Amino acid sequence: MQVNGQLALTVLMGLFLVAVAAWVARVENWRSYTPVAGGGGYGQEDSYVSNEKPSGVIRWLTTVDHKDIGLLYGAYALTAFVVGGLMVVVMRLELINPGQTLISNTFYNSLLTSHGITMLFLFGTPIIAAFANYLVPLLIDAEDMAFPRINAIAFWLLPPAALLIWAGFFPIGDIIPAQTAWTMYTPLSVGEGLGNQGNAGVDLFLLGLHLSGVATTMGAINFIATIFTERGDKVSWANLDIFSWTVLTQSGLILFAFPLLGSALVMLLFDRNFGTTFFAGEGGAMLWQHLFWFFGHPEVYVLVLPPMGIVSYVLPRFAGRRLFGFKFVVYSTLAIGVLSFGVWAHHMFATGMDPRLRASFMAVSLAIAIPSAVKTFNWITTMWNGRVRLTTPMLFCIGFVSNFIIGGVTGVFLASIPVDLVLHDTYYVVGHFHYVVMGAIAFAGFAGLYYWYPLYTGRMYQKTLGKMHFWLSMIGTNITFFAMILLGYGGMPRRYANYLPQFATLHRLATLGALILLVGQIIFVWNFVQSWLEAPKIKDGDPWDLKDSGLYTAEWDWFDRKLQTAIADGGEEADVVPDGGEEADVVPDGGQEPESDADE
Repeated sequence: MQVNGQLALTVLMGLFLVAVAAWVARVENWRSYTPVAGGGGYGQEDSYVSNEKPSGVIRWLTTVDHKDIGLLYGAYALTAFVVGGLMVVVMRLELINPGQTLISNTFYNSLLTSHGITMLFLFGTPIIAAFANYLVPLLIDAEDMAFPRINAIAFWLLPPAALLIWAGFFPIGDIIPAQTAWTMYTPLSVGEGLGNQGNAGVDLFLLGLHLSGVATTMGAINFIATIFTERGDKVSWANLDIFSWTVLTQSGLILFAFPLLGSALVMLLFDRNFGTTFFAGEGGAMLWQHLFWFFGHPEVYVLVLPPMGIVSYVLPRFAGRRLFGFKFVVYSTLAIGVLSFGVWAHHMFATGMDPRLRASFMAVSLAIAIPSAVKTFNWITTMWNGRVRLTTPMLFCIGFVSNFIIGGVTGVFLASIPVDLVLHDTYYVVGHFHYVVMGAIAFAGFAGLYYWYPLYTGRMYQKTLGKMHFWLSMIGTNITFFAMILLGYGGMPRRYANYLPQFATLHRLATLGALILLVGQIIFVWNFVQSWLEAPKIKDGDPWDLKDSGLYTAEWDWFDRKLQTAIADGGEEADVVPDGGEEADVVPDGGQEPESDADE
């Protein structure tokens, strides 16, 4: 009966997706207005457009304006960040004492699984899409994304994906949350054995993950088409900004990695519901790991490359000078994109794979650290002898660099086969990974949110609260994840809801750090929302005084023209630099620091 129910559910979801696709294909004049930036998108013409957007909820449900969709992505990603963060707070409270039973072991496994997927697929990728949707067309002087309707569809696939992934937490019959961990290793995820993995909640989880992958792939195609075909006359490959370079590279990785994940998920669903043996038979466990990690490790760079682009873009603004070695930052970005597909088996050193293969993957895993180190030295050199202004975005950029160094160095040790065999599946791996994901990727996201806050809200955040958010996040991150690295050295295995008494002190320290992080994020949410609603509106199109150092860029010029248009038609043209590889005049290093309200 349970198998028939799962089969019916799978068929129903397939019919639902086909119906959605058919409905979208039949809708005419779906975009009923011209976006603020103008234009109908690459290769598209509409027989009717209105001069104004709809208002209220209808605007957000029907919009194809890249800026609106960027805001939708941002709201979605931050909501997922809150959900994933609260999940891990419950997990850390469970781990304060050994043997504690605040939650059951099975519910702990459910939170563990959903936390990982939520943060990677429902927060990490969408928050990058938020920045890319809002900013890339402005930076490359495009009227909109190449395919505005596909852009909207890609976003609206994500809310149902989240509901499917979290479906087990809702009171829906006998459905329970997936407990496969985020890697979904077989044969556990096939449903074999006496556990709960045969439950339909796992099928919904896999369908939701597949749907999010489809949405991400559609977005990647759109970004590639936009950057190749929609650039303005003055934007060439030579002066394309660094953020657009990283988004372009990320989109290429997505095109090669995500379809493979989708194929593997479909095969896993077939094993669970139709009796196939892709992963249930002999060698199935190794096959799943190869397929998953061929996607999984490029996914890490899908998540980290655009944040690197944000830091490379924002950090020079408050160092008072152009990015040092711009071309080498671009080359290192492309090198990471290529090498990322040759390192996946370093996740599998302990599986008993052929030692000759292990050695080759170890070599490439060590080599990929070189382009990352190039970026790190370029960021440090950009600040060297610069006129550094410690604004909130700059603090988060500096925090990114320091945390990324720790996360990167700990990763180099894991790339070495002898060390990895000792530390594999311990908390050391958790600490390393979270130094990169939370300490670097999230910090870069916060830097971007604060730097462009005036752009998308028209207001300025409370600067003192912004700095409090940074310091609490920095302290909490290092307490939590450095304690995990020490736990790994002590031999504490990951994914356990219980532990031996000798690990209690470090677990309590990690929980303390997590609670400090929680306080910091509460301050962030309050500052973000309250400033958006009540802060005075900005009247200057250059809120960071970038003109004084010759670092005024296209998005702020658009913002200034928007402000001028709100006052009166027209407005003077400002000198704008494309932030690409070409040099621009800057204030000499010995020049006086400009006085500004933006200097915090």
